[in-house]
Amino acid sequence: MMDLALFYFLVLGFAIFMYVLLDGFDLGIGILYPWFNQDGERDHLMRSISHVWDGNETWLVFGGVVLFAAFPAAYAGITSTFYLPIMLMLFALIFRGVAFEYRFKSDTSRPYWDFAFSAGSAVAAFCQGMLLGSLVQGVPTDVDSLSSLHWVTPFSILTGFSVMAGYALLAACYLFMKSRGRIQAHSAKLAKRLLLITILAMVIVSLWTVASQVEIRQRWFSGLNFLWLSPLPIITLVVAVLAWRDLNRHSVGQSHHEDRPFWYAATLFLLGFAGLVVGLFPYLIPRQLTFMDAASPDSSLLFLLPGICIFVPLICAYTFWGYRVFAGKVEDYQEGY
Repeated sequence: MMDLALFYFLVLGFAIFMYVLLDGFDLGIGILYPWFNQDGERDHLMRSISHVWDGNETWLVFGGVVLFAAFPAAYAGITSTFYLPIMLMLFALIFRGVAFEYRFKSDTSRPYWDFAFSAGSAVAAFCQGMLLGSLVQGVPTDVDSLSSLHWVTPFSILTGFSVMAGYALLAACYLFMKSRGRIQAHSAKLAKRLLLITILAMVIVSLWTVASQVEIRQRWFSGLNFLWLSPLPIITLVVAVLAWRDLNRHSVGQSHHEDRPFWYAATLFLLGFAGLVVGLFPYLIPRQLTFMDAASPDSSLLFLLPGICIFVPLICAYTFWGYRVFAGKVEDYQEGY
């Protein structure tokens, strides 16, 4: 039942994008942590995500469940092949979560929890980027390669740092939206630098991928494909220019739309994700396993359908409600966490 397999493929893509967008900016807060060290700044950063950071990780769990239940062959292949980076990512997320809770209850040990929060965020983001790069490059099929550090390559290291830069850009734009005064001004300055780094990383990763992957190069450039797909890079450039303009307006005191840079950064991630799907579709494991081949039997997909139809709207609803309740600026005079 290809239509049902495609439906779950789209649900999985939606879950991955929501995780990258929502958990991306709060991982980015940890990545930016060392650049905020004046009195009260780190407390402000923690308050800005205290109400959402654990809920954002719901999408990671949900995406894992969809992959396990709807595409078990891909789940087995990915988790066994990338066991070490996945475990590093999970341990980093655990350290980060523990540090988040203990930091508010500590006194003399607070610097250690600050380090654990920042390092856990950076390692988790870097591992996610390396996983992405390794999947794009292709998964080796021979046993010797699977037993080595095959996922550590120059390309995957580049994508690891690129994802870190993108998450930091999301975080800087989020802080620009949620803060005032000195923190907002510093966030705008960091966001402008990170915007340039992120766009440069997107260009280098795209060119490297097209140059090294024959199938992706043919997908983009055979026939009139590039003509039809050219709106993706063009819109990406336009969005980057708009984000720069709004961030730059703040430096001259003309900014009236402080939420727009965050949505521009989110759009950059969406466009990058769309370009990735264009290049890899219909594969879950590139050049090895398509979503049709990896799908569970029709009976299993039908059994899962009521739960998916109930929980996707439910998760979206309480996520939207949570952000709506805590909309507006973070006020440092408020007590508590």
